[in-house]
Amino acid sequence: MDFLVVQVLNGLASASALFLVASGLSIIFGVTRIVNFAHGSFYMLGAYIAYSLSERLTGAVPGGFWAALLLAALAVAALGGLIEITLLRRIYRAPELFQLLATFGLVLIVEDLVPMIWGPQDLLGPRAPGLEGAIDILGTPFPAYDLVLIALGPLVLLGLTVLFRWTRWGVLVRAATEDREMVAALGVRQGWLFTGVFVLGAFLAGLGGAVQLPHASVNHAMDLQIIVEAFVVVVVGGLGSVPGAYLAAVLLGVLNALGIVVLPGVSLVLAFVVMAIVLVVRPWGLLGRPDAAAARSPTVVDETASLRPMTRGRRDTVFVLALILALIPAFAGPYVVGVISEMLILALFATSLHFLMGIGGMASFGHAAYFGLGAYAAALATTHLGAPMPLALALAPLTAGAGAIVFGAFCVRLSGVYLAMLTLAFAQIVWSVAFQWYDVTGGDNGILGVWPAAWASSPKVFYYVVLVLTGSGIVALRRCVFAPFGMGLRACRDAPMRADAIGVDRARFQRRAFLLAGAFAGLAGGVYAFLKGSVFPDVLAIPLSIEGLVMVLLGGVQTLSGPVVGAGVYDLLQVSLSTWTDAWRLIVGLVIVALVVAFPRGIVGYARERLAPLLETADGEPPTTGKR
Repeated sequence: MDFLVVQVLNGLASASALFLVASGLSIIFGVTRIVNFAHGSFYMLGAYIAYSLSERLTGAVPGGFWAALLLAALAVAALGGLIEITLLRRIYRAPELFQLLATFGLVLIVEDLVPMIWGPQDLLGPRAPGLEGAIDILGTPFPAYDLVLIALGPLVLLGLTVLFRWTRWGVLVRAATEDREMVAALGVRQGWLFTGVFVLGAFLAGLGGAVQLPHASVNHAMDLQIIVEAFVVVVVGGLGSVPGAYLAAVLLGVLNALGIVVLPGVSLVLAFVVMAIVLVVRPWGLLGRPDAAAARSPTVVDETASLRPMTRGRRDTVFVLALILALIPAFAGPYVVGVISEMLILALFATSLHFLMGIGGMASFGHAAYFGLGAYAAALATTHLGAPMPLALALAPLTAGAGAIVFGAFCVRLSGVYLAMLTLAFAQIVWSVAFQWYDVTGGDNGILGVWPAAWASSPKVFYYVVLVLTGSGIVALRRCVFAPFGMGLRACRDAPMRADAIGVDRARFQRRAFLLAGAFAGLAGGVYAFLKGSVFPDVLAIPLSIEGLVMVLLGGVQTLSGPVVGAGVYDLLQVSLSTWTDAWRLIVGLVIVALVVAFPRGIVGYARERLAPLLETADGEPPTTGKR
């Protein structure tokens, strides 16, 4: 019993830092509608800056250690304000997911800057002065500093409550959370309100990282670890609800602490199971309220954009490109052939995600689940069942499609950010199972020895296998867009009430969209397993899902060729830069940020917008700005 009490206290201590980060994320989303993926980077920077400041101030000035924690949070807040003014303010009018793309670019930049400044090794900060020891709780020693953390959460909650209820600025923030258009109509300067909210959110994230200094080591993986948990807390508590964030942080903190002891085999999956249950039963969270803005798809597809089949001239262009791709093995070496094979696989993966987002209007933050299911299905069939490569490749889309049917049945009951977060929850559940089911999946050691059959073992032959499968998949998805099913799906996306009124079964269309997108993503995953010769849990993880979003948005979510171009550009940047410099994430991040600012409609969208007035279509039709 005493052990369980101490575990609960450990959970409460972890919950405080989690609440600090999640409350800032919730406040920022509630007002600005930004899905701020860089919030974990603010948390990490808070910890690193606190480390540097504490090294200089602890013992040098009275209260130097505590001053270092506060100054670190203030420094992160100033950085957040600078980012909001110089970057995010420029793209508030762009589709909402472009802001996620910009913040993902910031994540990449910070990931490389941190080891450059502080080195790659983990750092251990000083103990909190006066709180170095432990106290006895039911016969078990418990760190004294953790009691401070436990008290910090309610104190910050009280401070935020006072700020939002009894100050004019807080009232304006609450008003903007409810109806920011009305706040703007009343003459409130939204720009500075948004900046203030972003600064406050960054301060809370920085403080959350700084107070971790005596509690845990400081490392450059902190950002992705905390951002996933913070998203779970925000969704479970309710988007924009600070008390909800605290309740959810306590619930998940205690659940994690007890889960490690009681259910160690499934401890990683517990939080995401809770999130999935909450989203299905109460989509707006434990203490949140139904929010029409949050329920609206963050994709923000331009409903006036027209999608038309290819003209004859463009079909000829695609044929020439396909011919060039077919001739590449005759001139290129195995390395180049392998790189282009990977680009083709990612192009199919991005196209399948685009089918769900751009055509179906359903943003997914967990599309890697289907890619990974396909990869694991192919790998397990090959290594455990001895299946030949064609059969293993056939099982990949079948398995991923089956998963998509199950997940989609729950997801289509939601919309907007809630739907996107439920896809994230399902993807993390699948990742947790793959990571912890060691006997079958090999855990983090993965599955090795997934090589092509003897007849396809040559890189050139396997390249043609990849080209045929991925090319066929992309063409099939494109044809679906202009089939009656695709027309109906777009009608459900653009005019859901009208579709309901004329008797269209919206849920059935959306479930089928999940099935198609999942199956083709699974096919990409199966081919990827044979290309790499191995499968690891990374193919199911959040970074791959986010990279898929980056590819789609980079190319242009309102175009059909955008995902292919975006996947090619993104993978080419990664591969070419990583062979040239260790700081490739920094450069890719800068490029992404620059592209978001310069091309808010994506590369293909921008090109069509600029070039359409200058070109005539090959069949003599007048030029259009129609997106395809």
